[in-house]
Amino acid sequence: MIDEPKPHWLNQQQMAKSLNLTVSAFARWEVEPVARIGKQVFYDAYSVLENRLSKAGPAGSNGDIEAERLRLTSAQAEGQELKNELSKGKIAPIEIITLSLSTVAGAAAGILDSLPLNIKRQYPELSAQMIEAIKRQCVKAQNEISRLDSVVVDKLEDYLNELEA
Repeated sequence: MIDEPKPHWLNQQQMAKSLNLTVSAFARWEVEPVARIGKQVFYDAYSVLENRLSKAGPAGSNGDIEAERLRLTSAQAEGQELKNELSKGKIAPIEIITLSLSTVAGAAAGILDSLPLNIKRQYPELSAQMIEAIKRQCVKAQNEISRLDSVVVDKLEDYLNELEA
């Protein structure tokens, strides 16, 4: 059993950094570690090189590597464009939009809940039937408000489907 790593071994985070990759990208390579000491996993350059060569396939697949680089560069450019749009306030993550709308919807539902009682206090001459009619309409509005989360998600899916078509 090995107690200490050899000087040329790197843990996953160090190896990813040395390859200019994120830890998750390096993990997707599924490189076989050279050793495990406790919870730490260690790699050496040979095992990484062997993994990359075996995944690259036969010689002459340099085009595959270039295609992958191009794909990654395009993905990075797209990610940066999205960050720029987000910082300009032109787009927002659906989670933030849903949370914002849910907050407003919750406040509106609370107002609707107390509306019949407030109307009854202001206009005591109104009949109980009129107050009940107002309550029914408020409940209908509250039910529609409660569907807001699913409506936002459904509309987003419809919009994305239209973009693909």
